[in-house]
Amino acid sequence: MFSAIQIDKNDSGQTVGLTQLDESALPEGDVLIDVAYSTLNYKDGLAITGKSPVVRKFPMVPGIDLVGTVRASDHADWKAGDSVILNGWGVGEVHWGGLAQVAKLKGDWLVPLPAAFTPQQAMAIGTAGYTAALCVDALVSAGVSPEQGEVLVTGATGGVGSVAVALLKALGFTVAGSTGKASEGEYLKQLGADSVIDRADLSEPGRPLAKERWAGVVDSVGSHTLANACAATRYGGAVAACGLAQGADFPATVMPFILRGVRLLGVDSVMAPKPVRLKAWDRVARDLDPAKLGVIAQEIPLSEAIGAAAELINGKIRGRVIVDVNR
Repeated sequence: MFSAIQIDKNDSGQTVGLTQLDESALPEGDVLIDVAYSTLNYKDGLAITGKSPVVRKFPMVPGIDLVGTVRASDHADWKAGDSVILNGWGVGEVHWGGLAQVAKLKGDWLVPLPAAFTPQQAMAIGTAGYTAALCVDALVSAGVSPEQGEVLVTGATGGVGSVAVALLKALGFTVAGSTGKASEGEYLKQLGADSVIDRADLSEPGRPLAKERWAGVVDSVGSHTLANACAATRYGGAVAACGLAQGADFPATVMPFILRGVRLLGVDSVMAPKPVRLKAWDRVARDLDPAKLGVIAQEIPLSEAIGAAAELINGKIRGRVIVDVNR
């Protein structure tokens, strides 16, 4: 038996609770993992609260992230005792995830725990930090460089935004962080933000083209925020879009793209192939100061994850949440 958060659905709606499950109920997979830590991401918050139909198969153990030790493996790449990380691949949506003491997964989904990080640090990064690295990789690959000007990070106090600010600063960029929390300016400056702007400046309908300001953008917000970020991106700049905290709509025009050559780069973390994942984790291991993780992350026990998920969705949590599944 093992402890897990389980989401189920009946005629009255969705139910969620901390429960004990038998290992015989674990889904199909070729690697059995003793989980050390998981995390709470925005998608986990949506799944646990039922605010969005993230879960597509019931009953479900949520948690799109985990780090742990292989107990048994039928996969050629992994053996007992290996330390591994899981991010995405539909885990927590269609396959039982990381908010549990035990997981059974496909070995093709796993990557090794980088030597630079402890298990706790790996989950302080988690899918959010790995996604931030994917966004930074996308901007760098598109030719965005520090001498071209400021880079904007929207949703900067969230998980993706927090790590993106720290990574971009480590690469020498001048970073502006957008947030609706005026009290978090000092937090963002600790991470490396050179300036902090009010998200209200971006979150309402704006002009098709605004004054050129941003050489690049990391956006986890979507909707009007993404449209306004594109409208203010400089000629030849690039915008990496990875989230929809404000909304999935994109109320924009083609003008930034056809008049300024702005490039909109879609960033997917869920189904990214293994080489892309390894490159992103290499960037985090190389460029992220581990000391920043102490500023970004907080740790809670599994028993508090359900309540914390609601706080996350309501915008009451900044940075990252590590979940110790064994307490």
